[in-house]
Amino acid sequence: MSGQDTPSPSTGGTRTLLGFDFGTKRIGVAVGQELTGTANALTTLQARDGRPDWDALAALIEQWQPDALVVGLPLNMDGTEHEVTVAARRFGERLRGRYNLPVFYCDERLSSIAAEQTLAGSALSRRKRQRREMVDQVAAQIILQAWLEQQRNP
Repeated sequence: MSGQDTPSPSTGGTRTLLGFDFGTKRIGVAVGQELTGTANALTTLQARDGRPDWDALAALIEQWQPDALVVGLPLNMDGTEHEVTVAARRFGERLRGRYNLPVFYCDERLSSIAAEQTLAGSALSRRKRQRREMVDQVAAQIILQAWLEQQRNP
């Protein structure tokens, strides 16, 4: 992984971060704090053919003023990369270029399955579209939470 895959020198552990579960149709977003070590599901942004809604992303960046961004890397179970991994890295590089913020990557294997299990039995299980969007948000939360925990326990 590139140098941006590892944490930068200590910033006192007070950074606000946005986490992303990249998808070609939807992008789940979560917000987290290093101080508390917690992440929360935030929203789901629509994408068209892998192109995010940059205006909506800019509004989130403006609202939350993050110090860094975390993008989930979808990997095969054996750790190898595939087509969506390349697209997620490209998304991360575009975020870095547009917003001049550090971008870190976090292995997201099984995050969507964990998100599905988290939402199992909720009222959203009856509303397919809302459920898909919630899965993306919760997957972003799981990705960001995992990254925060890695920073606390390297």
